[in-house]
Amino acid sequence: NLNSQTTAFLLRKRWALYSVTPLYKFSRAHLKAYAKLLSAYIATEKQKGLAVEVGVELDIKVAVSSLPDLKGSDQDETAILVQISLRSQASQKMSEEKLVWSGWFCSVCGDDLSKNVPADFTCLPVFLANGAESYTSIVGSWFQKTFDCCFHRLAISPLNLSWMAAMWTGCKVEENASAIELVFSVPHLPQSLDISYAIHPEDAKALWDTVQKTPGEITQEEVDVFMDCLYSHFHRHFKIHLSATKLVKVSTAIASAHCDGIIKFLQSQYITEVLMLLTELAISQIQ
Repeated sequence: NLNSQTTAFLLRKRWALYSVTPLYKFSRAHLKAYAKLLSAYIATEKQKGLAVEVGVELDIKVAVSSLPDLKGSDQDETAILVQISLRSQASQKMSEEKLVWSGWFCSVCGDDLSKNVPADFTCLPVFLANGAESYTSIVGSWFQKTFDCCFHRLAISPLNLSWMAAMWTGCKVEENASAIELVFSVPHLPQSLDISYAIHPEDAKALWDTVQKTPGEITQEEVDVFMDCLYSHFHRHFKIHLSATKLVKVSTAIASAHCDGIIKFLQSQYITEVLMLLTELAISQIQ
């Protein structure tokens, strides 16, 4: 159960996905110290190598904190939030700070990874970032150097996107839910061409209900049948074989996901379920 502040922070933002290997000798008791060190590191990088003393008042402020309610089980590590704020150089010390970048590590039902690593390691396999890529790069570099871990962009395959389309179609949402949209990229063309396929949510749900054999369980065969039915319907109307294209984006009332590893959470009650899937994808990439 997520509190309202966490929910408001996560929803409707564009989050870039990364997988992260286990962090070596990371300690939640030292979050404030990490914030000071990271703040100095960012300032140094921004000033192109000029040394910055740790603890000195900076125009860049870093906060590192816990998100204790972002867990899928008691075995999961507590999520960690990193935020970067800026203060204008022309303003006074007491002026308001502007949040310019956020990133967070989490593991939701990631027991398969955590139970197989030594005690000195902390498993937070999913990292999500919102803000300038330059800050993401600097923060990732500091964590890699400090905790001997590796960051990798977490791309989402067409197969996983089709699973997301099926799973999220089957979720119950409030009335007047937005249409389900599938975006396909047409290969081997001189110029890029995308095909957008929108389905009324009630029609998609009715189709999925006829395909799914056991409520609460999903098989690859059911996902394939669901997508094939959508392809057949599209071909009947437009004479285009979507099976010859590449699924690159899925948008539903629950969330939207792009093959480049971009996610948006759109329904608060399903954030944990979406993070469970992302944790599974991140672990599969690490292993």
